[in-house]
Amino acid sequence: MPPKNEERRRALADAAIEILGRGGVHALSHRAVDEHAALPAGTASNYFRSREALLAAAAERVVELHLAEMAQADGMVVGPIGRAGLIGLIAGSLMGAATMYRLRYLAVYELTLEATRQPQLQETLATLAASSLEFTIAQHRQLGLDTTPEQIQLLITLFGGALFTLIALSPDQCTPDSVAALAAAIVNGALGG
Repeated sequence: MPPKNEERRRALADAAIEILGRGGVHALSHRAVDEHAALPAGTASNYFRSREALLAAAAERVVELHLAEMAQADGMVVGPIGRAGLIGLIAGSLMGAATMYRLRYLAVYELTLEATRQPQLQETLATLAASSLEFTIAQHRQLGLDTTPEQIQLLITLFGGALFTLIALSPDQCTPDSVAALAAAIVNGALGG
């Protein structure tokens, strides 16, 4: 069997992510991915033999995109920063995730729910969680913050809940002021004060 085209594989996974974000897990099918990616019928099933493989590909692509964005963000902010700086970083990240990357995070929540029924998805999403924690700990050290790993895990957990709330709202309800207030509550809740 000839090697698969990685660019096409990514395009199919990106289409799956968008379908999950727009229509949920029940809207995802090989046919829908082919149509969304504007590829011939049967292309998605040639790359991903089962629906579970298609879901896993979407989850793996989310992890790939997330890791690439974290790598890009690395070094963009120079420390040391204080609590106000941390609040600003979290507010910016929340705003971007809830607006620019809204469909992706809707897909992540769909995948997360589906992972409760599919162990291989749990493993892929666990990679995302572990890499996020490692990256965030390293970032906090670069920024001169003395947050503990437990506090960082709490920040991540609170961030996830706040993001879910923002994504569940209509996009016009996600304002800089409301996001800044959420970011302040996250930081103050996790770090005290």
